[in-house]
Amino acid sequence: QLQASGGGLVQAGGSLRLSCAASGFTFDDYAIGWFRQAPGKEREGVSCIRNSDRRTFYADSVKGRFTISSDNAKNTVYLQMNSLKPEDTAIYYCAADTTAFPCLYWRFGVAGAKSVGSWGQGTLVTVSS
Repeated sequence: QLQASGGGLVQAGGSLRLSCAASGFTFDDYAIGWFRQAPGKEREGVSCIRNSDRRTFYADSVKGRFTISSDNAKNTVYLQMNSLKPEDTAIYYCAADTTAFPCLYWRFGVAGAKSVGSWGQGTLVTVSS
């Protein structure tokens, strides 16, 4: 089970931190991260971390602004989002999966999203200009 939280309304240039609390599976066995879907657009992978070795993935659009981390003691993954832009406005979905290649599904947009095994509920992030 994945429980997402932390969305909200923020002005452009501001920051938010999303949390994804995991339960019911072995945390270290999984890659956990975030997809997002903006109105009228396809779902896309944003960022992911493989908990066994901390290897990460970031979409080009968020590199240098977003940072993903995990706390194994709390079975929680965090996405720190800085320098937010209006185009970051979307519903952010927490997801988890296990693949040999780290964060494989996050790299392939909607096709990857269709393959992910576990989803949490979405949390809305709205960035005003």
